[in-house]
Amino acid sequence: MQRWRRALLAGVITGAVVLPLSGAARAGIPAPAPAALPPVSAATLEQTYEANRANAAEASRMAAEYGDRERAAADREMADPSRRFLSFDGRGFGLATEVFGDLAHADRIAVLVPGSDTSIDTYDRFRDTARALHQRLTREAPQGTRTAVVAWLGYQTPGTVSTTVTTTARAEKAAPELRSFIRQLRTLTAGEGARTPEQRPRISLLCHSYGSVVCGVAAPGLDVDDIALIGSPGTGVDTAAALHTRARVWAARGGDDWVAEVPHVRIDVLGTTVGFGTDPMSPSFGARVFAAGDGGHSDYFRPASPSLANLTRIVLGETSEMTHD
Repeated sequence: MQRWRRALLAGVITGAVVLPLSGAARAGIPAPAPAALPPVSAATLEQTYEANRANAAEASRMAAEYGDRERAAADREMADPSRRFLSFDGRGFGLATEVFGDLAHADRIAVLVPGSDTSIDTYDRFRDTARALHQRLTREAPQGTRTAVVAWLGYQTPGTVSTTVTTTARAEKAAPELRSFIRQLRTLTAGEGARTPEQRPRISLLCHSYGSVVCGVAAPGLDVDDIALIGSPGTGVDTAAALHTRARVWAARGGDDWVAEVPHVRIDVLGTTVGFGTDPMSPSFGARVFAAGDGGHSDYFRPASPSLANLTRIVLGETSEMTHD
């Protein structure tokens, strides 16, 4: 335990040097303020998508003038006519919420919450996970069941090597944004009163890595049906019951995921709590554990993987067919 505590403290100290140097450069990238839009609804979805594409195009132009060709290219891809963003903010590290499928009429919705080192600069890999899930849902959904996936990059994620990745600070800032988004999603999909409470869509929150810390902080009272913690370092609490959620809580970890080596402790370092407590895979935590195969930390949405198969079953509500280690 002492060895792990020393390693954890060394990571914090390293991050204190690395984060300011890497973060300052990205914060200077110019971009327009997010588009001013009316509250999003089924009737305004297309207007919202169009406005955010236009904002991404302007962000690309400004980044190019600034001399950042990589960011300009990333923004330009987001401005493609095929893309559908509920929100977009190209400033600094960038924020974006992208939709795959017919969100307004979906019966099953998956919201993906990413972990560390996810930004507009690295967004493609996050988008790939959402697309892989949406493609599998489309193939496997029962006839008549409509599905949608939302890639929610609604917070500034911590760097993998940083002071912030070992504490709940970023998660505490992100949690109100996630709660607000889920409320917005419930309003958007209510169908202007056309759906009865029994017909409302099921929403599954799929939380990867540090994203599971965000979901853990946001969980109390969150109006979702399932919370899946994948590659999780912990949630900031010691039991699933302590999340104070009506949602079913799931957990999985790939056999080659380095997160298994992270010490599941909470310690005080110079007045700051470091670590996230009990391993969600532990029987004492109380989550419903499912199989994720032998993949690594970035493999949970790999096509044909056991983890993607089981995440698809969670979203579709077909949990009697889940596989377990």
